[in-house]
Amino acid sequence: MRKVYVDTTAYFTKDGDIFPLKFVWEDGRKYTVDKVLDKRKAASLKVGGQGIRYTCRVLGKEIYMFLEDGNRWFIEGK
Repeated sequence: MRKVYVDTTAYFTKDGDIFPLKFVWEDGRKYTVDKVLDKRKAASLKVGGQGIRYTCRVLGKEIYMFLEDGNRWFIEGK
């Protein structure tokens, strides 16, 4: 497993919360986040690193997206 840094479009609320909306995978494919199911501070146990972990539903599957250092998004890749 490895960290895959992804370009991400995010929604910023007036209260300062951030939520991912879309991301571009390393091969150029674009995905929409159907729903954010959970948001919490956590570490990636598979690839290392920590930050805000978003449990997201994308194309019917649950994935983790991480906001690292407040400005870089990564997903656990194979």
